[in-house]
Parts: sequence; C-alpha cells; structure tokens
Amino acid sequence: MILVFGRTGQVARELAAASDDVRCLGRTEADLSVPGACDAAIRAIRPAAVINAAAWTDVDAAEAEEEAATRINGAAPGEMARACADLGIPLVHISTDYVFDGSGDAPWSPDDATAPLGAYGRSKLAGEKAVVAEGCAHVILRTSWVFSGHGRNFLLTMLRLGAERERLTVVADQIGGPTPADAIAAACLKVQDALRDGAPSGIHHFAGTPDVSWADFARGIFEAAGMCCTVEGIPASAWPAPAARPANSRMDCSALRAAFGIERPDWREGTGRILAARL
Repeated sequence: MILVFGRTGQVARELAAASDDVRCLGRTEADLSVPGACDAAIRAIRPAAVINAAAWTDVDAAEAEEEAATRINGAAPGEMARACADLGIPLVHISTDYVFDGSGDAPWSPDDATAPLGAYGRSKLAGEKAVVAEGCAHVILRTSWVFSGHGRNFLLTMLRLGAERERLTVVADQIGGPTPADAIAAACLKVQDALRDGAPSGIHHFAGTPDVSWADFARGIFEAAGMCCTVEGIPASAWPAPAARPANSRMDCSALRAAFGIERPDWREGTGRILAARL
C-alpha cells in the first residue's frame, strides 16, 4: 500500500483515482503543521512507499506567514523522510519551479543553482534539503503550473471568467509548462515503483509541454472549450501581488525521461481530457 499525504489537493485526488493501492491522509488524519504527525502516521501504517502530495500552496499568504509555510513545506517533509529512512521506505516528494529565481530563458535543470524569490519558494527548498539530508530512498519531483478538473487552478478560473466576460487581460511575460495533475500522479506512481526496485535517488523535473505564457495558456483553453473570449497579454508588473513570480519557469525534464522513461505530458491533451469529462 502507498501512503499519500494529502487528500483534497489536485495531485492527491488524482492519485486516489489512479490506484486502488493508495491511502490518502487528509489534515484530520495527519496535520503537517503539527510536529510528529507525519512520523506517527508512517510508523503506524508502515506502507510500501510514501508520496507527499500535501503542501502550503498559497504563494502570497506565505509572505506574511513564512514560519507556518515552512513548517508544512519544510519541516514536515523532513519528518517524513526521517521515518522513511528508519523503516526502509522510499519517498516521492513533490516540489516546485519556485525554488529558482526565474531568470534567463533557458530551461532549468535539476542541478542548477536555486535562488527562491519569496517565502513560498524558500519553504519548498527547505523541504527539498530536509528530504535529501535524511538519507531515505527518494525522488524529489519539481513541477509547475498544475491544473486539473477540480480544486483551484488556472484552467478552471479561465473557464469561469471566460463564460462571464468577452475579454480578459492575462500575464504574457511569465513562461512555463502547464502540467496536468493526473500526469503528475502517474509519474509519482511510476517513480515510487522504480524506487522500490532499487532506482537511485535524485531530484527531477516534470512539467507539461509546450512551454507557453499564461496568456497563451488561456488562449489554448478557450480554443479547446470553443469559448469566444479575447485574451490581451499584459506584463506581470501590471498585476501586482505580495509575492514575486518566476518569469522563466521552463523545466528541463530530460533526466526524468532518461531515468524513468517518463515523457513530458502535452497540456493541450490534458485540457481536452478535463473538458471532455465536464460534458
């Protein structure tokens, strides 16, 4: 049995749907903000593998509540990794492109220097370092721009706004790879299986293709949905927020393909699956 931290998040829900061998723990069963909760859950259940799909994801709120975000995104994954190391259990931990500063226009490789722009990125980087330090068999899977047919995400926001308005302004100078949550779930399951068979630990990137701006992602959504909503691209500076976002979230995913045979998912196909399921 695979223990998943997270129940209502996008990836956790897709993991539950993808496998009967998954047990998802929500906050009432394992509150990542409570020291010892993750350790106790792992030791009580003793699963074959652990996937951490739970996180503090409110990027802007993290600026004002960095200590709380770091407890959930930093200390809790380290606690999971420590228990996994003690019990000989592999861990797959989901991280983010926000560990980079978003400079340049080249895709980020797993071994590139990290330099988070804000509290959220710092908290996620703390989690990565904690997992590595504990020495369990692990894969840290950095992903970006996650979307699905449930929860709060860009695709669902665009579908709602596109039905209400004829024109939207969307940021056009941030570039990344939108990633379907069901593809992340499938990647996590494949990776944990490989770790159980002795695959080496490491940090890998997994993001959708092709890379686009938020504005072009919105245009692709409206085209696929047959919605007549015009998108005007604007600079990120015209949409101020408490936390800075990386301008360049392109991810080099070649190491993941080489190690595990996992290809980048096409976000246009993922969008089509979600739209078809909503009909």
